[in-house]
Amino acid sequence: MIAAIYARKSTEQVGFNDEEKSVTRQIEHATEFAVRKGWTVAQEHIYSDDGISGAEFLKRQGFLRLMNALKPRPAFQVLIMSEESRLGREAIQSSYAFKQIIDSGVRIFFYLTDQERKLDNALDKVMLSLTNFSAEMEREKASQRTYDAMLRKAKALHVTGNKVFGYDNVPVYSSQANNDGTPHRQHVVRRINTEQAKTVVRIFEMYASGFGLASIAKALNEDRVPPPHGGNLGWCPTALRDILQRDLYRGMVLWNRTQAIQLGGTRKQRKRPQSEWLRIDAPELRIISSMLWEQVEQRRTQNRNAYLRGEGGRLISRPTGEDHRSSYLLSSIAKCVVCGGSIVAIKRTAKQRYDRTVYRCAYHHKRGHTVCSNNVEVRQDILDSAILHAINNMLDDQVLEASVAEALERIRKEQKNLPDERIIVERELSLIETRLHHLVEHIANGKATDAIDASLRQEEARKKTLLGELTRLDQLAQMAYVNEKQLVKELRTRLGDIPGLLTRQVPLARQMLRKLLDGHISCEPVEEGGKRGYRFTATGTFDRLLTGVKVINQSGGGQGS
Repeated sequence: MIAAIYARKSTEQVGFNDEEKSVTRQIEHATEFAVRKGWTVAQEHIYSDDGISGAEFLKRQGFLRLMNALKPRPAFQVLIMSEESRLGREAIQSSYAFKQIIDSGVRIFFYLTDQERKLDNALDKVMLSLTNFSAEMEREKASQRTYDAMLRKAKALHVTGNKVFGYDNVPVYSSQANNDGTPHRQHVVRRINTEQAKTVVRIFEMYASGFGLASIAKALNEDRVPPPHGGNLGWCPTALRDILQRDLYRGMVLWNRTQAIQLGGTRKQRKRPQSEWLRIDAPELRIISSMLWEQVEQRRTQNRNAYLRGEGGRLISRPTGEDHRSSYLLSSIAKCVVCGGSIVAIKRTAKQRYDRTVYRCAYHHKRGHTVCSNNVEVRQDILDSAILHAINNMLDDQVLEASVAEALERIRKEQKNLPDERIIVERELSLIETRLHHLVEHIANGKATDAIDASLRQEEARKKTLLGELTRLDQLAQMAYVNEKQLVKELRTRLGDIPGLLTRQVPLARQMLRKLLDGHISCEPVEEGGKRGYRFTATGTFDRLLTGVKVINQSGGGQGS
């Protein structure tokens, strides 16, 4: 018989035996077990997950590959594991996974006890439930032990997280050594980094004095102050915002603000109520005085109140491009060749050079010339028009015919995988239907909780997505009957005057650019005849290049030169 192997090592090592701490050892022992039984282990069916919790079912690649290998028909007859908890440590999810494997005709053996897991009768099912219950209880106990250890560290002002700008993480060693002779580390404490602390104070003082985040970032970059994570991109406003919000700088340690929970088969974070937060005074870690902290908080409060925000703090009165579609054609689509930053639209007031919108490098605008030397500005209407006309010139009938032919060929290749994709989607739909049935039963029996309600909404949302994917697969299957010449004719009719149409429909133009382009539009600063502008280059899905097209600041129609 052909045997498959599944091995998993948990992220939570406390309380687990040595057998569970090594994926390699599990695979070796499972292979030896198969040899003693006279089975052949298929190397392509050795599945493993290293360093992943047994409560995780959506992001375990080895587990997902194992379950997908069961359909349409498994290529192996036996699955070997060390014991039940390797498949999972969440009772409901694990029981359903066992049932799927056994229902597919695969027998499950555990080499530690030389036993087979069966589900032939009610007693077998009860034993599986008890085993999975025990595994989940052990996971919860291990999680509690970890929480208790982190709580003790937090109360002792030991480091429980990552490194923070302004401090050094200093390990504290015991007099005893490890088995390999290296010093035994007891814990890690924070110590103020004098140079970085000066930068923190400078940031707070500049903000309290009225400087904006972008102005502070430019000043730090001009002075070559190293940013928190190093690199050559310098300081950015978002990093400064995080620093201004960190209570540690005023000598206050906050811990237990979030909690890791298992929801919908995966690990997520939820915010704890402030009543559960642990607040610890740490005057020895104070960098910012109380007076300076209050000044910064007052200004931050004024800035928050200046804009209308909806539920969850979402900005309403001045929405960003991340929340709504950008009103500028090239924002985040065009990139600066000098630094790799985005080309963004900036509005100039009447007191400055331009009384209109211009495009310029975002890194130069937000972080200063020390990060990017490209200070070229091009009027929005000129650069937009030039790019749209260049694309329109590229889309002749011959290019359209070639593009349609290539697209249909790619679709036909994808159609070969349609049966497998449909099986995977339908299998996940079946899993969701089962989970929905169980959740509805809990609610009907009066056992509804916030977690169950959240799981129900999540499963329904995922079901809707998968139904949409099935519709997409059906549409893809019908593409084999499309008439190429008729499609080219319809495309040319619909395109018409692209520049005129898309100038009036910016969201539509942005969608078209993202569909046509392979990546971004590269904008290289150039100078010609004493005037500065951009040479833009882009590769499109029509397999032609927009190469060397220059856009110079000058009066006129804005079609470039």
